[in-house]
Amino acid sequence: MLSEKTINIVKSTVPLLAEAGTVVTEHFYNRLFSHNPELQDIFNMANQRSGRQQFALFNALAAYAQNIDNLDVLKEALARINHKHTSMHILPEHYPIVGGHLIGTLKELIPEQFTPEVEYAWREAYALLADICITEEAALYEHSKTKHGGWSGTREFTIANKQVESELVTSFTLVPNDGKAVITHKPGQYLGIKVKPTDAQYSEIRQYSISQQSNGENYRISVKKELLPAAGIVSNHLHSLEEGSVVGLYPPAGDFFLRSYSKPAVLISAGVGQTPMMAMLQTLLSDSSDQAITYLHACENADQHSFAGFLTEQVSAHSRLSSYTWFNQGGEGADFTGLMDVSVVAEQLPLGGGDFYICGPTGFMAVIKQQLLDLGVDTARIHYEVFGPHQDI
Repeated sequence: MLSEKTINIVKSTVPLLAEAGTVVTEHFYNRLFSHNPELQDIFNMANQRSGRQQFALFNALAAYAQNIDNLDVLKEALARINHKHTSMHILPEHYPIVGGHLIGTLKELIPEQFTPEVEYAWREAYALLADICITEEAALYEHSKTKHGGWSGTREFTIANKQVESELVTSFTLVPNDGKAVITHKPGQYLGIKVKPTDAQYSEIRQYSISQQSNGENYRISVKKELLPAAGIVSNHLHSLEEGSVVGLYPPAGDFFLRSYSKPAVLISAGVGQTPMMAMLQTLLSDSSDQAITYLHACENADQHSFAGFLTEQVSAHSRLSSYTWFNQGGEGADFTGLMDVSVVAEQLPLGGGDFYICGPTGFMAVIKQQLLDLGVDTARIHYEVFGPHQDI
């Protein structure tokens, strides 16, 4: 436990972090990669170039300092970070490296304010955070390693099948090269995939939601091809791979998954946010429960509507499943035109007792979450997945 003195000192530095802004984290990452270039094989360098990672780290630092005396407030955020770390194989030995560069950054940027007393307090605070993360991540690693079909680190998988789902999305069925079983995943979780794209200087790790229910034999991910190559170095590389190509996978991870099979479920997605919903939907439909399922989806047009045929078949086959679609550009196949407005189907939704799952662009999820809150849905029953660096909606 931290002393009251340490807590007060760390909390007193929040204004300093706010004043410095993302300059702190930009300096930190420049320092980190200059001294430890090997870590560029782990970090998402596209997020570095866009500034998203710096922004996320700055917010995380400020939140930790502000709530250092009540870490329960950060429990959900830390859980997401821990899962993300395991999908990138972050290990205990990485924490001292990161901590050293964090302290070094603060000493270099705010030397007058970052006195020896402040430095000592931050070292104590960082050590506590690192210990919490290492402990939680060790439990996740142990689970992935010891459960039937599990493994540690990367495991080689072959692309056994490529299936075009829409204009931009293709599904990849991934089969383990060793022919053994694969660990079951919770519907909604993702895989960390490690590749070295053509002409890339470093390996790249990305997370893709598993788009089918567990079967113990293989996984399926469904990947959107980015129209701007610089925005999708890994996704575009995956689209270029042929069946038979080999990739490295880390075990399933993620704290966004079905919470209950005994309550009505509403799945809400936009664009490629459909992917975890496919795993959830398949799993729910294979369960013996008679609880209602509602699926709401938004995309640009019919050409970008992935899994359309599958959804039509499932609605016909299961009376407890309802589906509503919004096409931003309108056209045949949509129930509504324009942006999603949940209120138009509110009477068909279990507002008072169902679980609501949201996945899509951050802006979309923020809007939908607010719509649900306005309709009286309790925030504890609203669950969401964020692609990329952690951020709240």
